[in-house]
Amino acid sequence: MSQFGHRARSLFDRLFPERQIYHRSGGTVRYVSLSPGKQALLAMTAVGLAGWCVYATTNTLLEGPQATASNAEVERERAKYDRWLNESRAQAAASQALLEERTRQFDRTTADLEGRHEVLRSLLEYAGGSTLQLAANRPIERDGARIIMAASIDEAEPRQSRAVVSEPYQVTTVGFRARPDHLEAEQEEFLSEIEDSVVESSEQTRGVLRLTGVSTAALTGPEADATGGPLVPQDFVAYLRDSGLNPAFAERVAQVAARVSESRRLEGIAQSTPLAAPVAVDYRETSGYGQRIDPFTGRAAFHSGLDMAAFERAPVVATSPGTVVYAGTRSGYGYTVEIDHGHGFKTRYAHLRDIQVQRGDTVAIGQRVGSMGSTGRSTATHLHYEVWFRGRAVDPVNFLRAGRHVHEQG
Repeated sequence: MSQFGHRARSLFDRLFPERQIYHRSGGTVRYVSLSPGKQALLAMTAVGLAGWCVYATTNTLLEGPQATASNAEVERERAKYDRWLNESRAQAAASQALLEERTRQFDRTTADLEGRHEVLRSLLEYAGGSTLQLAANRPIERDGARIIMAASIDEAEPRQSRAVVSEPYQVTTVGFRARPDHLEAEQEEFLSEIEDSVVESSEQTRGVLRLTGVSTAALTGPEADATGGPLVPQDFVAYLRDSGLNPAFAERVAQVAARVSESRRLEGIAQSTPLAAPVAVDYRETSGYGQRIDPFTGRAAFHSGLDMAAFERAPVVATSPGTVVYAGTRSGYGYTVEIDHGHGFKTRYAHLRDIQVQRGDTVAIGQRVGSMGSTGRSTATHLHYEVWFRGRAVDPVNFLRAGRHVHEQG
């Protein structure tokens, strides 16, 4: 062994001599021998543990600030994520609230449109239902005859009536393919069409009534009949009030309904006005209304009616719907029928050969009431026809001329 080896061995023996560790327990002494190798191993282990502790402590001291900075960055990212999450939740809540509000608004708009359609449908029914036609000429069906409100009723000479070919407006169920504002515009347009139609019909009816020579104010004024009341029926007013519609739209509907009511009232007056011819065959006028030379006395006398000649047993018909108030013999008139048509109008059919109705009968326009004859104070077969308005005889010729503009016998 070299000198270096001897010295190392000597140093090792001095540092780690063999040692005994004694232990007394219960009167017994025991010992443990620690050889130099074991001591060296324990020393190396202790040195290793101390080195690891120094390393760990140094590493912790050196890396502490970096860890703190990393933790702060993590916290910042976490805070940023929390803010984003909260903002997303807030936006989602706002979007949900907006969606719910839009849904409620859509439901309200839908309900309003459907309500408006129902009101328009009711208005259409009030205006005449499916018989209402939005055209310049609108027919009014009435007991086998049709009144055609011709555009040129103010012409001096009558013109032949023509049938109207037009499709009635149909109220359909609301669909959601169109925008609500477009549907509202269509509803407003439909209201205007109804209003224009009834206004035109009213003006045409007034024009026809003016042709009779009777004052339009007298025909349409409050004294025209014995009835009265609101222009628009109370049930329809209540229906509008309870419909929950927009007040402006409800008021607009009420205005149109008032015009419809006025048009219907005028039509009722026109239907009561004796405008048809009292003889159902061709005839000739033999003596007019007014002053004339009496055929029996040869002196001037007032003639309160119109004489119309045809042939024996020619059909004599009612010139407007009404109720028979007299059927029998009158002095000078022979067999006579008198009909009350309402609105102040009455007609008289005299010199009949026979009578085919009796008092209290309800007659339709064009219904036969008797046959042409020559009973009473008469010189030959003819019909003496009178028209009375509020107890005064008026010229029947004006009514016949007006009737040629509006009647188309069915």
